[in-house]
Amino acid sequence: MTKHRTAARKPDWLRKKISTGKTYRHVHGLLKETGLHTVCQEALCPNLGECFSKGTSTFMILGDRCTRDCTFCAVNHQMPEPLDVNEPIKVARAIKALGLRYAVVTSVTRDDLPDGGAGHFAETIKAIRQCNPATRIEVLIPDFGGNPEALDVVIDVAPDVLNHNVETVPRLYPEVRPQAEYQRSLDLFRHAGSRAPALLTKSGLMLGLGEQETEVQQTLQDLLDAGCKVVTLGQYLAPSRNHHPVVSYVEPAVFDSWRETALSMGFQAAASGPFVRSSYNALELFAETASSKPQ
Repeated sequence: MTKHRTAARKPDWLRKKISTGKTYRHVHGLLKETGLHTVCQEALCPNLGECFSKGTSTFMILGDRCTRDCTFCAVNHQMPEPLDVNEPIKVARAIKALGLRYAVVTSVTRDDLPDGGAGHFAETIKAIRQCNPATRIEVLIPDFGGNPEALDVVIDVAPDVLNHNVETVPRLYPEVRPQAEYQRSLDLFRHAGSRAPALLTKSGLMLGLGEQETEVQQTLQDLLDAGCKVVTLGQYLAPSRNHHPVVSYVEPAVFDSWRETALSMGFQAAASGPFVRSSYNALELFAETASSKPQ
């Protein structure tokens, strides 16, 4: 890995009060009781307290062990365990117990599975729909190894939003996402657009990894050209000293500018800010896409 100079001490705008109220304890207790995983906990998300206190969470399926070794990620990188065939219904029941109007489901990457876990995603979507017919469903998927047939399995059960993060600019992939391919992610959006043109597609970028402004602009253009309709941009925070360092802290005003840029380029909706994560305030962002459509 190329050695980067670590950014200075975390600025004041990245200090956030952790909420641990009654609703937080209810969500945390329910997850512990069911044995479900959330990306909120596994990825050490700074918004965990806020989201749990709102009664929301992003469920992580396919276990809690990833077959890839991305240098930005706090999720375990070990030999995965067998799939829990009851996981889809467990997620669906948890969503019902929490009364969620909008559910986000993501996963670790499972390159050890022939379909990358696409079938498990599809079963989870179907289970959620059966238990919670009014709940909107967003899935944040891996690239399924570039397998279009696996991607079709998810697309064909019609989630409300298909989300897949490119995470960073292509130049940094060898350092940050050594087992991923930038072009493969763009191809995912192209295929989704041809398979289901009306499907709302979404992607996310982390800033502060060492990218240049022109590279961010080009990545946004690449996503737009590939058919991505919604984008999120947030500040990268290193989970530990063993992970890729934070090269820069991006000021809130710069994030505001990136949101305006994305919207002016033609994205239907954009969220950009230091604490923005791919599934943070996902319902609000989904509502923004509806309001941006011509009446």
